[in-house]
Amino acid sequence: MATLYLASGSPRRRELLAQIGVSFTPLIASIDETPLPDEPAHGYVERLAREKALAGLATLEQTSAAVVLGADTAVVLDGRILGKPADRAEGLSMLAALAGREHQVLTAVALAAAGRIESQVVTSRVLFRALRAGEAEAYWASGEPQDKAGGYGIQGLAAVFVSQLQGSYSAVVGLPLCETAQMLEAFGIPCWQAVPGSPQ
Repeated sequence: MATLYLASGSPRRRELLAQIGVSFTPLIASIDETPLPDEPAHGYVERLAREKALAGLATLEQTSAAVVLGADTAVVLDGRILGKPADRAEGLSMLAALAGREHQVLTAVALAAAGRIESQVVTSRVLFRALRAGEAEAYWASGEPQDKAGGYGIQGLAAVFVSQLQGSYSAVVGLPLCETAQMLEAFGIPCWQAVPGSPQ
């Protein structure tokens, strides 16, 4: 069986892979995440996922049995990518823009092995309810939104803001598990690795 490496520092992606019983070794792959001029959001997240996977593969001495997973998530409102807020003002501005509206969450997954790379993008639609006075400030003060794309985490306190979700919940968290499992299988990496009787 191939050895899987996760090119991500995200604890959420680590938890999601562990949830479906996939063994992996984390590694850090640093890339420039600056969007290209006029780059569409779909192309942006897919490019970053692929670059992370390839950068991770490049750090390994032995790649013959290695598969590296890279992923990237973007919150998109009116065609504009909302990254991680730089400060309190930007975080509150993002929450105000998302309040009472629907936005897209795009998550790209890429798998790279010696001489092979595959990727796909999963799109989900998230509807926020209107926010009451003081809610955005209280949420920012919790510390949760500061390292999250779009300034919120659906798996945490911000779950109370989400009135509707169309698509993949796990993709909004950071990794679309259904699609990722199918891609891993194609690279010879099964899920449920510790489950008795599961295919290996």
